[in-house]
Amino acid sequence: MADQSNSKAALIAELNGLLADHFALFTKTKNFHWHVKGPRFRDLHLLFDEQAIEIRDQIDDIGERVRKQGGDTLTSIGSIAKHTAIKDQDATTLSAEDMVAELRDDNTKVIDRLKKLKGLCEETGDNATDGLVDDWTDMAEERVWFLNSILG
Repeated sequence: MADQSNSKAALIAELNGLLADHFALFTKTKNFHWHVKGPRFRDLHLLFDEQAIEIRDQIDDIGERVRKQGGDTLTSIGSIAKHTAIKDQDATTLSAEDMVAELRDDNTKVIDRLKKLKGLCEETGDNATDGLVDDWTDMAEERVWFLNSILG
């Protein structure tokens, strides 16, 4: 029983990490949406907004999975900062290419976390989260594909 309890605690911790990553990535993507400049402004402005909305729309589902597993969710900006793998980016003068590359790398970090989460879902028999993880992974992989395609 201790192994199952440990696995469930690990699942909840990883879900909270994913939740933190989504909050942080949403904020960074909106930052880039607002500050992108250059000849591809319109296309990147719209793409970053589309991606930010997709990320934002997953936040509630992730938090609810934590609660359905009996865990507590993140409670503050501080708890988000403590649990995210996404680094802050306060610069407002990055080149469009640097913004695209940074978002690609951050979405890749989300994919890595999702793959870890997938294993924890299987260990705990959490089929509902397992199915959502597949959808979230597909969405993150699509974001990386789009961003990679822009970089050439």
